Amino acid sequence: MTGFVSFVSSGPGDPELLTVKAVKRLETADAVLFDDLSSGPILGHARDDADLVGVGKRAGRPSPQQDHVSRLLVDYASSGAQVVRLKSGDSGIFGRLEEEITALREAGIKYEVIPGVTAASAAAAAAGIPLTRRLTARRLQYITGHDVTGELPEDLNLTALADANATTVVYMGKRTFAALAELLVTHGLPS
Repeated sequence: MTGFVSFVSSGPGDPELLTVKAVKRLETADAVLFDDLSSGPILGHARDDADLVGVGKRAGRPSPQQDHVSRLLVDYASSGAQVVRLKSGDSGIFGRLEEEITALREAGIKYEVIPGVTAASAAAAAAGIPLTRRLTARRLQYITGHDVTGELPEDLNLTALADANATTVVYMGKRTFAALAELLVTHGLPS
């Protein structure tokens, strides 16, 4: 008896920005494994008797190891459960989605990915600005502000990132932003 895993993208945390499909999966899930940034009122859509398991990772804080999270997904689904893996933002953007999918594929467990509002889209909307502007932004690029060690990635394409005609969104860049900004100015981006 094998269950099913739905990777539900919770968006920026506002329950009103969930997709209809995301809400339906939450309402019928036997278990919800959720990120810290996906908790709060969004979990109000889960069934009262669903197992709610916090598996979020936060920089600089004790967090579950990725192999443990993947193992939980496999274990719940192997027992026949309908599982929601509730991920913040859009699960396909810097969210370790591929590692969790790989574990499910290796275990022969079926899954689906339900996209959501990205942090980038939500931030731009909250600020009342577009991510792209006609005639001034010919490209939109998302980058991570840190590598697996927590440091600024050494292999960033600084020429592309310093392109004044591109919109660059930096995810998880709080700790490394000052160093990134200095490199971008050095590579020609106006301060």
